[in-house]
Amino acid sequence: MDIKLLYFEGCPNWKAADERLAALAAEQPGITVTRHLVDTLEEAERVGFHGSPSIVVDGVDVFAEAGAPIALSCRRYLTPDAPAGAPTLDQLRAVIGDA
Repeated sequence: MDIKLLYFEGCPNWKAADERLAALAAEQPGITVTRHLVDTLEEAERVGFHGSPSIVVDGVDVFAEAGAPIALSCRRYLTPDAPAGAPTLDQLRAVIGDA
């Protein structure tokens, strides 16, 4: 399974997502995680970037909401505790299991 972490440097939340994806990859050896830096609006439009961090599993942004805008901005995730800058490890496990 190929997972891409799309991010831009202006948002620190990608680092938490990166750590959680690394933990997930350590649990499941069939997962490959790559990072993709998005640094222009043109690149954001080309890759369908809905904010940092975006998690793309086998070509699909697994947390994208319908109608979410393309933007170079920090993204918010609804977690069980409160809105956060990255999905929880359990949320990542759930979407990986569904993919």
